[in-house]
Amino acid sequence: MLVFRPVETDDLPQLQRLARHSLVGVTSLPDDTERSQRKVLDSCSSLKTDVQSPGPENYFFVLEDQDNRRLAGCSEILATAGFNEPFYSLRNRQFISASRELNIEHGVQALSLCQDLNGHTLLRGFHIEAQLERSAFSDLLSRARLLFIAAHPQRFAEAVITEIVGYSDDEGRSPFWDALGKHFFDLSYAEAEHLCGLQSRTFLAELMPHYPIYVPMLPPEARACIGRVHPDGQSACDILEREGFETNSYVDLFDGGPTLYARVAAIRSIALSRTAPVAVGSCIDARGRYLVSNDSLQNYRAIVADLDYTAGQPIALDSEMCAALNVCENSPIRVIEL
Repeated sequence: MLVFRPVETDDLPQLQRLARHSLVGVTSLPDDTERSQRKVLDSCSSLKTDVQSPGPENYFFVLEDQDNRRLAGCSEILATAGFNEPFYSLRNRQFISASRELNIEHGVQALSLCQDLNGHTLLRGFHIEAQLERSAFSDLLSRARLLFIAAHPQRFAEAVITEIVGYSDDEGRSPFWDALGKHFFDLSYAEAEHLCGLQSRTFLAELMPHYPIYVPMLPPEARACIGRVHPDGQSACDILEREGFETNSYVDLFDGGPTLYARVAAIRSIALSRTAPVAVGSCIDARGRYLVSNDSLQNYRAIVADLDYTAGQPIALDSEMCAALNVCENSPIRVIEL
């Protein structure tokens, strides 16, 4: 059985294996032991902290196959983007220029460096092994974070964002980076993203141009990347769009990938999930497939399960499900249909 749970210090070697195979642009999953160790320790500390309002906390989760203790994926929540350092994006909006004398008014798209998304909760670090993409377990790895937010709302902001990895070719070349960022840094796109994963995006962002970049002045290849999703990131994007996330006027400053946004109250897994007590049983007349989680903090768990769910009634779970979720008879659990 595959179980979604908070990361533990013993997971570090396997996290490095996942990092080596992660998509270029997933900078929050660096192939660096020291950085990964800090991330794990930070997550463990965040779960032990008594939080009444969102702050710098970072929650890092893994998807584990309990039969062989192998990690099949990971994902992450940053409670407040921009809390410890600015969270930079490119705002993609139309600039209007006008001449009364010539009776001409003209609009042109322009990209502007900004910190508009500071203060939002950020979903990041999504990575799943290729054989599980577009499966129910891909939904589990992404959406169980949302059930965690539903269980602990005081820890998170009222709106959630995520940056979807933008387009790059098979050699790791990003036309958007080559047309823009590379003029300011003598680095390839892959090198820049790797550097951000090891250190911080802030110092690179602060060297980017602080004046508007007029989109028509970019090469056609680069313009085509604005808001474009990398093919390997499309399934992660699709999951969140089904949750109610929408694109907005912000894109990633390195590869031009889209930023998705949703109010917490409008996110499907948060708004429609329901809690009910457990009824331990050995035979389940399954009528649907659900994501199921406990509402714990440090011992948070979530799984995919075939259940017979009726609103307002206890939910029958077998012993294997109960063990995976660390629950027993009458324990509260949260469910949302896949």
